[in-house]
Amino acid sequence: MIISSILKGKGSEVVSVRPEESVLEVARTLSQHRIGAALVRDAAGALLGIISERDIVSGMAGHGPGTTGLPASQFMTHELVTVRPETLVTEALSLMTNHRVRHLPVLNATGQLIGLVSIGDLVKARIEEAEQEALALKDYVVSAG
Repeated sequence: MIISSILKGKGSEVVSVRPEESVLEVARTLSQHRIGAALVRDAAGALLGIISERDIVSGMAGHGPGTTGLPASQFMTHELVTVRPETLVTEALSLMTNHRVRHLPVLNATGQLIGLVSIGDLVKARIEEAEQEALALKDYVVSAG
């Protein structure tokens, strides 16, 4: 299975925040959408980074009570790990493990953002794929017997 298959099912909507938004505003956005991370984009839509719950917690641990008023740009991850639509789910899972990230922006061949996949999306897809393989094997055994 490839990443574009996941995007077909979940859609390409991506929640984004601006770099100047406060950590409190970002936290509210994450809570409202029930997500673990949001992409950080400038006014023109250019991708600047990603900010996650983990980034916020780490920022609070390092900066204390005043963290919620600080801008997202101060805590976001600037260097993104990305995938393309044709990336295999197993490759994406490996990237997540190796880079210790839980979200991967999906960029097309020209570098345009077309979606975002999470570890949950990939695990769900992998489980569905394994279930389909098991059913195919079962059907094969039954028809061969």
